[in-house]
Amino acid sequence: MASESESGNAVSHPHHPYGTETLTHIAVDYRPEACRHEPHAGEIHVTYDHRHRGRDGSRWRSRRRFLPGSAVAATIRAPAGDTSGLNYNLYLSSLECSRDMDEIDFEFLGHDKRAVQTNYHVQGGGGREQIHPLPFDSSDDFHHYAIAWDAKAIEWRVDGELIRREERREGEPWPEKPMYLYASVWDASDIDEGRWTGKYHGRDAPYVCSYKDVVVPTIAFSVEEEEERQDAGAGDAPADDPAAGAAAVEENVDTTGAGKE
Repeated sequence: MASESESGNAVSHPHHPYGTETLTHIAVDYRPEACRHEPHAGEIHVTYDHRHRGRDGSRWRSRRRFLPGSAVAATIRAPAGDTSGLNYNLYLSSLECSRDMDEIDFEFLGHDKRAVQTNYHVQGGGGREQIHPLPFDSSDDFHHYAIAWDAKAIEWRVDGELIRREERREGEPWPEKPMYLYASVWDASDIDEGRWTGKYHGRDAPYVCSYKDVVVPTIAFSVEEEEERQDAGAGDAPADDPAAGAAAVEENVDTTGAGKE
């Protein structure tokens, strides 16, 4: 499994026999004005600022779903400053409105930028969280995060180092549905009375989480986007966000003013 996917080259590997490629097209599920996509630079910047209308986060996703046997990766720089209360992430997920969704996560919890949480969900059930200490502050620089997933195992890597491996056990449920690659930034301070991500203070807003060199499986190992999706506004979208239910399916979003006063 694993690390050849981090190169971004379309080379054969047992875990992703059809190779990988750079993600060049995205869709924005909500708040396109808070997501700046720069395809020429291979960068995506997502802004959260409570001073803007509502909970001004954003979520982008791939325009294709990927099959088991896939590997995805991105280099990420967490927002600077006091990010308590925020969640920023990189994760694979099937149709999110469905109660039987499958999902595989990297979750960054704003109150501790020297740790990352991994988890996976099967048919809507999670509860497999693990917290992993990081040997760096995730906001100091870009670091590489990769997920490899097939019918037998899931691996999570940080800067090329394996931090977790889960192997399928006979008779136990396993994530098998095609999944989109997602990323978002949002205020999660209401979850578990603030114990999960901390309480949001916002003293250093606006907060910008940056993604670059995002790598996904080639089109041969994916499923084309359905014409009408039923998952917009679920999952990590803030529940009280009036724009969350309208999937803004926009390629190459370039809201260059996002996050600026």
